[in-house]
Amino acid sequence: MSQLPVRLGLAGFGTVGQGLASILTENAGWITRRLGREVKVMALAVRDRTKARPVPFPAGARLVDDPRELARDPDVDIVVELMGGQTMAHELVLSALEAGKHVVTANKALLAERGSELFAVAERQGVGLYYEASICGGIPIVQTLKESLAGNHILDVTGILNGTSNFILSRMTSKGLSYEAALKKAQKKGYAEADPTLDVEGVDAAHKLALLIRLAYGRDYSLSDLPVTGITGVTPLDIAYAKEFGCRIKLIGKASMVEGKISAGVHPMLLADSYLLAQVHGAFNAVRVTGDAVGSIMLYGQGAGGRPTASAVLADIMALARDGAAPNNTGFPEKILPPADVLSADQEVSKRYFRFSVEDRPGVLAALSGAMGAAGISIYQVLQKADPDCPDETVVPIVFMTHHARQRDVLAALAKIRTYPFVKAEPVHLRVL
Repeated sequence: MSQLPVRLGLAGFGTVGQGLASILTENAGWITRRLGREVKVMALAVRDRTKARPVPFPAGARLVDDPRELARDPDVDIVVELMGGQTMAHELVLSALEAGKHVVTANKALLAERGSELFAVAERQGVGLYYEASICGGIPIVQTLKESLAGNHILDVTGILNGTSNFILSRMTSKGLSYEAALKKAQKKGYAEADPTLDVEGVDAAHKLALLIRLAYGRDYSLSDLPVTGITGVTPLDIAYAKEFGCRIKLIGKASMVEGKISAGVHPMLLADSYLLAQVHGAFNAVRVTGDAVGSIMLYGQGAGGRPTASAVLADIMALARDGAAPNNTGFPEKILPPADVLSADQEVSKRYFRFSVEDRPGVLAALSGAMGAAGISIYQVLQKADPDCPDETVVPIVFMTHHARQRDVLAALAKIRTYPFVKAEPVHLRVL
């Protein structure tokens, strides 16, 4: 058994950094047995050395103020970037790769937005850029797509990719809370930041979906091509109507191959209660992958948190320690992935949910149905039920569930319906999984 340790330079000692340090200490013997080598933190970059922390600094680690020193340190084999953000993280990761050091990161925003550049440098230098922890925390989806399902054509990747949004929607569903009340509860529990924009507007899930597309399809999918809708417009009324149809509303990231092109997006969607994804509650994440050989599988677990995320970071460290001479950053022979052939957003097809607030008078239902029919949208269920919270008794909601409809046709129907004088509020439109 080799006695040479795997030498780490750790940037950041927040929740995940402390989680990694604690696992390395508690499971040191087991890790050495599994790997045949000790894993040791040689240097640690922290902003405030005096800050009280529940986990002590790794024994023997040299403390530095500038993370970029880790890239220059000859005693560091693998740089572990756990700072978050993009500016300094980008400088560190780029410097480390250019210096011929492997990098492990949990920074999905950095990779989703600047990954093409960084992966190109990693390929040129022959080093690894591993990122299991950047997608859904402790869920091992990266290795699953890269290795375990490598023999499959991936037909579909669908997931609850953001724990904050899932917690909010779960509380709105189970407790009848408004969006604002559920958000405050998420912030109180530490699931949501003071500024929750990245989570609730779907941006965080979009970052993760772009990375999943790289792994599933071997294509570089630009974030600018990805349609994204957050959860801020989801109301208790729509959650109640979803229940009437035997559904729940979840923020879903979804990508699939359609006639050789990738159709992808992040949106709130109705899911039938019978779906496993519909039963993922609270701050948990889940990803369902469908392959042409394996069929459908689902991975479920904690999508955030210090120790779950650190578990994924450690998995990457151990993988690089084993295959560092020939790292596999993409799961494909092409180390620089070609751009994705993207299905235009207006060509996307799915079942739909519509809610219209209209005057309660004859002819309204026929007019709405006519506009849908004229756009080529087929309705299979209609629900008209008074809204007890609406102060105007002359205004009623009408809800349609439709068969599969093209986004272009949906937009055309909505544009026509908005012109009707009996429509008293902006129509609500959600996709149905």
